[in-house]
Amino acid sequence: MDSPHGAAVTAEDFGLKGPRGWAFRSVNIDAEPGSLIAIEGPSGSGRTCLLLALTGRMRPAEGHAQVGGLALPRKMAAVRRISALGHVPGVSELDPALTVAEHLRERALLQRRFDVSLRALLRPRAERLAAARCRVDEALEAAGLDLATLPKEERTSVRDLERLEALRLSVALALIGRPRLLAVDDTDLKLSDTDRAEAWKLLRSVADAGTTVLAVCSQAPKDTTIIRTNEEGAADALAETGRA
Repeated sequence: MDSPHGAAVTAEDFGLKGPRGWAFRSVNIDAEPGSLIAIEGPSGSGRTCLLLALTGRMRPAEGHAQVGGLALPRKMAAVRRISALGHVPGVSELDPALTVAEHLRERALLQRRFDVSLRALLRPRAERLAAARCRVDEALEAAGLDLATLPKEERTSVRDLERLEALRLSVALALIGRPRLLAVDDTDLKLSDTDRAEAWKLLRSVADAGTTVLAVCSQAPKDTTIIRTNEEGAADALAETGRA
């Protein structure tokens, strides 16, 4: 799998205000391409809003940011094209009634329909299908999801997946589009210590392969770029690299 060139993420005095006041405010970030960026804080502290703002899904109210050299909010549509959402409740969720195979097939079809060049469209159908299958296989490998280990292999329903397996599937689906920025919400929610370590190992491997990763969590691991949202949900955030 060709390593995507990750998007640098920068922000200065970045803030978003909603009907109930500031979701977050005064966020400053300076992350290199291929960074693993953790948005750490309690639920309700603006973590998801910050994730969605940095991926071009919510319009900020003050300050400015750049993702892959694209300015927010002016280039929100362009930022959406180079970023992909993994698991984000209420925005990008797996359908529990569908199987793993159905999710993968649906995403591959969408990818071929909306994100292929004219040159690719002119290729023979068999060649295009083989290329799509290769892209899916590469995404599954990058996400560490081995279909053979699932209860019913690719016919396993999402409702029957363990939490970590579902996270891997959501990451694989996002990586099919070969984004420059991958965003994942609730990274460590309802995970055991062992599974939490595996989840961060997964996201770090994605970042190491070249894709910048933005992950919401309750507690970030060491050696990440950490953005801490205010515990009171007010909005102030502080970005730092690693931990003291």
